[in-house]
Amino acid sequence: MKKNQQFSGWGPTAQQPQQHYLVEPRHLAGGGDLRHVTEYLRASGWKDKSKTGGPVVFDSPDKSVRIGYDPFTQPGGWTVSGKPTATQEAWHATFSRQTPVEIVAGFTDALFTARLAHAPNVWEPLQQHGWEAERGQQHFTARSPDGDAVVRFHQDAPGQAHWWAGARNEHGRVWEATLTPTTPMHLVQAFSTALADPQPVMRPLGRVPPSQRIRTTSVSVLPHQLSAWQQARITAARAAAWGKNAFATNKARPQAPGARPYAKAGRMR
Repeated sequence: MKKNQQFSGWGPTAQQPQQHYLVEPRHLAGGGDLRHVTEYLRASGWKDKSKTGGPVVFDSPDKSVRIGYDPFTQPGGWTVSGKPTATQEAWHATFSRQTPVEIVAGFTDALFTARLAHAPNVWEPLQQHGWEAERGQQHFTARSPDGDAVVRFHQDAPGQAHWWAGARNEHGRVWEATLTPTTPMHLVQAFSTALADPQPVMRPLGRVPPSQRIRTTSVSVLPHQLSAWQQARITAARAAAWGKNAFATNKARPQAPGARPYAKAGRMR
């Protein structure tokens, strides 16, 4: 790096304020910058298998999970697939192209965190933020306070079920996500947590969806501020990857004879 060169992050390099917008609700904010997801994967040690001009493809270090983004096919978007293991069936999740990257990242970031001792609850984060629940004969649904986003568990028959989520505005459906019933529940809960988060997300000028159902706040952001936020996310990715590796190492290490077992982990707040 040259003496006066600065880390420019993912944004523009000129040190002049750039107009951005804080958009809410986040489920109608549009797709966003793919690097919000991919740079986290890269910093966590995932292998970039993408080809120039082709779809984005990342494999986990142990090759048990593959994450892809394909803008060239219909309907296109994100796919996340897990291979079967001794304790987990194969699973698959898809997120269409306009699914906000912050919501996709809620799902993919959870791949790097250790599972908690207590059972995940997909509906709890939604209910905490005022989503209304509805039980039908073949499904259980939660709807956002504005009525524009839905999470549903649908079961046609025993052994035939899936998770579905989506959002729409006055122009029609904006995005949808589908997850197999074998998808690890802590990942589904992480997705619902990110979806229900009331915090706005930021979009640059020209990337704000044309909708009367969103609220925007104009902000001026310097490139070095963007870089700092992005670098903080990369640092968090490295810390999460280190923490997961350390957890796995301690779990696999045999316990010395006569040693006391580990105390049960407390509930994370």
